[in-house]
Amino acid sequence: MLDRPADRARDHGWVFGLPPGISSEQWPLDPVTGYPLMHGFTLLLPEDYRVHGEDIVAVSFFATAPDHNDGGAPDDPEIREAVQARTSHPRLSRMTDILDYEYAALLLTRAEYDGPFATPPAPLALATADRPRWLDIGGASAFFETAAPFAQKMFAGPPRAELAANLAIALTPRATDPNAGKAPQDPHIPRDPPTGYQSSYYFEGGVPTADNYRLHDWCKDHARNHLGGTMRPCQAVPEMSPFYIEFEEYFGGYNFGSGNAQLDFKDMKFDWACD
Repeated sequence: MLDRPADRARDHGWVFGLPPGISSEQWPLDPVTGYPLMHGFTLLLPEDYRVHGEDIVAVSFFATAPDHNDGGAPDDPEIREAVQARTSHPRLSRMTDILDYEYAALLLTRAEYDGPFATPPAPLALATADRPRWLDIGGASAFFETAAPFAQKMFAGPPRAELAANLAIALTPRATDPNAGKAPQDPHIPRDPPTGYQSSYYFEGGVPTADNYRLHDWCKDHARNHLGGTMRPCQAVPEMSPFYIEFEEYFGGYNFGSGNAQLDFKDMKFDWACD
């Protein structure tokens, strides 16, 4: 995540801001609250990660607003049914977390990725939750208002208080990761069949103590936000395909309990854990 707005001609997407190329009607609503889900990021996928066909070049991720994510999701069948009855994007995938909060991903064509920014839809008339802050000042500014000092330092200055304010994404190839192209595997929960995935850490002398914990040399330049390869979740390694993105709370502004998340955009799975 860079400290400047995105330029679609040279960057690989953007964090915060608005999704591209969809209509307001296709913007996914939250079945829990009836408000629009918050756009977290839109990522232009490298060619090796375009697993849904040549024309599907990007993914947009939407999340429960952090000020709507606290303690477990209430269920209002009326709101849920009204959201399910709406027009949806043809490549929309919905996911829920362990607290029953909602997330969504859209697979985008090149024409959609290059298209104009979308306008968030109006919330359902049934919505009774407080209006999420991002709808008034944008995701970037809403995150900055409540972010820890270390996260605020990632911004060159306070973001503009507008819906379209975003930060650029730049992808950098990393050639030293032995787990590129391999499905992640928890060292304590072997997959069947094995994927050849290597754990990022080991214990000196084979003795599992905090003092003996070591990172492999090939993992020491590991980026917190990355595509595929070695996964560094805050807790257990979720079972996913090699085609996933791992990201931190500041990569779009979420409430993961100071933890991080993983989105498998091939099999459309999502998981997060607190730190």
